[in-house]
Amino acid sequence: MGQISTDLLSPSESAPAARARQALAAVPSFANLPPHVQRAIADVAAPRHYDAGQVIYLEGEPATAVFILEAGWVKATRMSPDGREQAMLFLKPPEVFGDVAVFTATSYPGTVMALEPVDAWAIDRSAILDLVARHNELAMAVIRHLARRVLYYVGLVEDLSLRTVEARLAHTLLQHAQQSEGRWIVPRRAWTTFGEMATRLGTVRDVLSRAFRTLEQEGLLRVERHEIIICDPQGMAARGDRYD
Repeated sequence: MGQISTDLLSPSESAPAARARQALAAVPSFANLPPHVQRAIADVAAPRHYDAGQVIYLEGEPATAVFILEAGWVKATRMSPDGREQAMLFLKPPEVFGDVAVFTATSYPGTVMALEPVDAWAIDRSAILDLVARHNELAMAVIRHLARRVLYYVGLVEDLSLRTVEARLAHTLLQHAQQSEGRWIVPRRAWTTFGEMATRLGTVRDVLSRAFRTLEQEGLLRVERHEIIICDPQGMAARGDRYD
């Protein structure tokens, strides 16, 4: 975790509050909040650390806090009555989570777990609701963030209902691809097992394995130990847009 220079602090701002403010300001929906609003949020944020595999909150629990994700990946899942896990979100910093339940006064709609060591900032429900009521700029930022989340779920429904597993896989890999030494690659983290990827794509491991083999046979990708190489980005994009 990086250190905050005391030169960047306002006279009344502590180093933890400055760190919380920087984490919040990195989230696109909240980046343009006035500094005094960001500081007001940071002042009521409490640091939280979670080890890999640790549950941050459970599906159905009362929504007591909003979280700013500063470091590490988390996943949000729901469990079906027959015990099947369906991924809702995989989040990396900078992000905010737990907000939908807090702002709708409901319980958390899914279980959120740390996939690797996670640092986050927890903002108590009553504190964030009070700040939203007092700062119009924050209310608009919350609306923008929730609207983006709605669009994400619209895309998720489209993926699960209209795209094949191969198309969902191609679409997801392209979203996370990055250029390295002239190649497009998707780095593989320790937790990105086939089982975890299958959960993310709403399928099972065997079906996902067949989808990978299909895309490899079509010359679109190559799976290596520490990364997935996108051999044909344009072909992958076309494959990800197919609805058959």
